Amino acid sequence: MTEVYILRLGHRPERDQRVTTHVGLTARALGARGMYLASSDRGIVESIEDVVSRWGGDFSIRDKVSWRRLIREWKESGGTVVHLTMYGEPLPVHEETLRQVSRILVVVGAEKVPGEIYTLADYNISVTNQPHSEVAGLAVFLDHLFGGKELTNEFPGWQIRVIPSPRGKKCEEV
Repeated sequence: MTEVYILRLGHRPERDQRVTTHVGLTARALGARGMYLASSDRGIVESIEDVVSRWGGDFSIRDKVSWRRLIREWKESGGTVVHLTMYGEPLPVHEETLRQVSRILVVVGAEKVPGEIYTLADYNISVTNQPHSEVAGLAVFLDHLFGGKELTNEFPGWQIRVIPSPRGKKCEEV
């Protein structure tokens, strides 16, 4: 299975905390292995680490990352860089090719991303060419990449988990 990490660009701590947290939570829940934050925000890091400690899995998060260095090193080590943008090529055009890639770094912007990203990325991919949430775009991308298999992921080391139920809320805690 493809190993996926997220690079969150343009995070503004005073404005984007909720959305960036949701990018990380969505990435974790839908099969990504970790997230890099190209800014400093210990609150985001601690919040996501807390979810991982309670809900399980081995998702990692790191802030204060130099995005240029990360992209360069990712590509030098044989990884593929996918930039999610509404200006890119439609996901179905490259979906099968991307499923064959062993390591993908998905670039998810907040504010306007530097134009340089469009040339550094191996693929500029859109899930739609209309304005939409980066959280929704990431969720659709991961679902297509993993073909729905991520919807039944197990998260080892959990302290709390949901017990699926047709009515009400059921959880199990250790």
